[in-house]
Amino acid sequence: MAFKRLKIPACTALLLCATILLPSITTAQTPASKKATSQATADQNWTRLLDKNLTQWGNYLAFSHKPDYNGKPPVDEKGNLIEPIGYNKDTKGVFTIQEQQGDPVLRVSGEVYGCLYTKEEYENFHLKLQVKWGTKAYGPRIGKLKDSGILYFSQGEAGVDYWRAWMLSQEFQIMEGHTGDYWNISTSAADIRAFLPEGKMNSIADASQPFLNFGTGAPEGLCIRNENHEKPGNEWNTIELICYQGKSLHIVNGHVVMILKNSHYVEDGKKIPLVKGKIQLQSEGNEVYFKDVQVRNINSMPAEYQKYYN
Repeated sequence: MAFKRLKIPACTALLLCATILLPSITTAQTPASKKATSQATADQNWTRLLDKNLTQWGNYLAFSHKPDYNGKPPVDEKGNLIEPIGYNKDTKGVFTIQEQQGDPVLRVSGEVYGCLYTKEEYENFHLKLQVKWGTKAYGPRIGKLKDSGILYFSQGEAGVDYWRAWMLSQEFQIMEGHTGDYWNISTSAADIRAFLPEGKMNSIADASQPFLNFGTGAPEGLCIRNENHEKPGNEWNTIELICYQGKSLHIVNGHVVMILKNSHYVEDGKKIPLVKGKIQLQSEGNEVYFKDVQVRNINSMPAEYQKYYN
């Protein structure tokens, strides 16, 4: 059977081709574009906390402690009590923003003991940042390991700790060779998976161990991270803190180094939940830099970490 060939004008043929091909052209995504779209969606969940004017932070400065500081209130040469500098009076430039490749980088001089603290409080959250050391040391930190820290679930007034510089809180230690350690601040406490301490030997965190109590009301206020995962030299280290319903994980360069739960503080002999508060970055006698500081709220403990609490 013979078919008659239809003659279609050239312009009509082009229009038909465009109609057929256009949907596939407009909806197709390359792997690179898919990744960019996914990244943009993910970025929308994070709040970046650094800007050139530190608008999302307040600060508190206490004292420039001497090397022989012993926990007692500082006094001048005549024996008169020295008052702390106080809130939002950073005339020394302890907390300043520098710009590197267009991004804000926080420099903490360490010259005065104190903290930069978020104006917002956080309860169930994932904090992520990068940190590296400067070269300067002051007072009690001269000739010692470089030291700073992240304090979380921070509540109340600053100046209630041994150094008279920080709020009641839990500490994610940032220290040469000890990043990820736990310290209780003021009357805080928590349960940590760790080996029992013995004599002068501190407890070591370990995922295989049962939870032990640390802090106020417990024999120890310090627990050592399970392993050292800091990068060699003075590279930027990625720090993550995940908190959910009083549980928390200290993560260094992708490695879980401390597993905590039952965050609380003690008042008049009673244990009170400590599961919400501000975030503090310490000024503790050493120069230190922070960048890419960001936080997001979470509605569950991420599935890959739930195994630590089973």
